[in-house]
Amino acid sequence: MYGGDGMNSTPERFGSEINAQYAANQRKKAALSAAGALIFFVVLVAAGFFLKERAMETDFSRKNLLPCFAYPFGTDWMGRDMFARTVSGLSLSILLGACASGVSAMIGLALAVVSGWGKAADDVIGWLTDLMMGAPHIVILILVSCALGKGLKGVAVGIALTHWPGLCRILRSEVLQQKEAVYIAIAGRLGKSRLYIARTHLLPHLLPQLLAGLALQFPHAILHEAGLTFLGFGLPPEEPAIGIILSESMAHLSTGKWWLALFPGLALAGTTVLFERLGNMLRTHCDPSRAQL
Repeated sequence: MYGGDGMNSTPERFGSEINAQYAANQRKKAALSAAGALIFFVVLVAAGFFLKERAMETDFSRKNLLPCFAYPFGTDWMGRDMFARTVSGLSLSILLGACASGVSAMIGLALAVVSGWGKAADDVIGWLTDLMMGAPHIVILILVSCALGKGLKGVAVGIALTHWPGLCRILRSEVLQQKEAVYIAIAGRLGKSRLYIARTHLLPHLLPQLLAGLALQFPHAILHEAGLTFLGFGLPPEEPAIGIILSESMAHLSTGKWWLALFPGLALAGTTVLFERLGNMLRTHCDPSRAQL
């Protein structure tokens, strides 16, 4: 009898070891991907800072050059180096997207925590979330940007005020679930304040979802900034932003200057796809219903 139980438990033990090893590999993969994305973020921002002056230099003796060794992305109609302009513009978009999405994530976190304070607060925040999710982001972005005089401030505030509802809804459901836990009720009966309960008990459970949601918000913030600038409601024309570069290149595509839009567009798409995949990986790893345990 003992031997039979041991033989039956061996496959189960072997399967659990495989699952544990797979989960450890997934965690390692997610950590390496996050580290690689962070390194890419820092390098690109630093390169954009050092290339900003070069991106603004004009030299009509080298205008409209095709991509070559000296100018990998070619030059535009004013002789400006498109590689320097693309890197500088992408670093500006990344910084703006990171700051705005970070503020937006904090707004979503704060509202989600407040929703656990009572039914009235939850109803108000639920109604506000549905209202914001029902309105197109680009319309609110344009309205906020115009109201604040466009520019960097208008774009940053617009992104921060429009990208929190999706993350807030996810965190709110987690708060409502944790609110019913026994240890939360015990903490309340012991006289602990709402702020103490939120800081000590809720935030550790919300942090994984917050990080995954922030990583997913980031590429959307970059795309919305580029789209808003492309439409003329974002950053000023003197800034070497990706939206400005793409908008200016539209007038020269019909003359065969394809490199003016191709390389900046690919750089923007590649960056957003990179962080989109990172966000999906973090979400899969942090979500217990999706993670392979």
